[in-house]
Amino acid sequence: MHAWESIQKTLEYIEDNIIDDISVNTLADIAALSVFYFQRLFTRLVHKPVREYIKLRRLAHAAEILRSNDTYIIDIAVNLGFGGRETFSRAFKEVYGFSPAEYRANPIGLNYFDKPNLLLNYVMVDEGVPLVTEGIVLEYNRRILDKPIHFLGVQDLWQFVPGKMLGERPGVSKPAEIWDRFFAVKDKIPHDPNARHVGVSFHGGAPDGYSTYFVGVEVDAAENSNHFANWQLPARPYIVCGYEAENFAELISSLGKMMKFTRFWLKDHGLRADGFFPEIYYNNQTFSHAYMEMWIPFTER
Repeated sequence: MHAWESIQKTLEYIEDNIIDDISVNTLADIAALSVFYFQRLFTRLVHKPVREYIKLRRLAHAAEILRSNDTYIIDIAVNLGFGGRETFSRAFKEVYGFSPAEYRANPIGLNYFDKPNLLLNYVMVDEGVPLVTEGIVLEYNRRILDKPIHFLGVQDLWQFVPGKMLGERPGVSKPAEIWDRFFAVKDKIPHDPNARHVGVSFHGGAPDGYSTYFVGVEVDAAENSNHFANWQLPARPYIVCGYEAENFAELISSLGKMMKFTRFWLKDHGLRADGFFPEIYYNNQTFSHAYMEMWIPFTER
């Protein structure tokens, strides 16, 4: 068994027992390693000490509970091993910038520290060969776009922090807030019911340390508006990365891992992304599973 496989087994155990008391000794036994070496290897591969990782995953689960139901905050705190409301609230605020009560009152989009899939750091696939992992299917193909695809929607600046979109840096999600703004006005944009949606980060004249983030719906080339921002996917060659999952929630929760693997995949194939990573979302009713594509303009390294 490879070292990463031992650590992955402990990640699965943590996720399956997130509400229980999790002993480092138990995790070391699962990994068949000494406690000392297990903790060193875990930190090296996951980029967080094991206790901090468990805390971040519990906070991610807590945020989902706060957003989805009316469970008392004290019960969330106790059930997830924080001991009491005060300890839980302090940890939540340190990571996300506001208290659990404030988040429940205004449940904005958050970036969580995702459960890693370490397989994606060690396995490579060729073009046109699907990779199936954790219920996600990935496939990479080259495609030439003969004419641009036009979108209308909303955009804003967001402060770019490395790791935020890769599931490694928890905090408030500015792109999620822009998506919410888009869906609030989407019906005012003339479009086909089966039109594709896009979310894309690009420079767009943004000041240092910031990127422009656009969310929109596909429109006819003749459509224009003074009320909405416009963006187009240019005609050129692309690496198209197709992602399929059992449902939309699973697709979105795995996006950071897929983006990280995609960068790994491009480098391994001697390619470099050229400027932007547009996420193209299709009407879910078209597929038996949730599906999206990332169209990556590329150059040779």
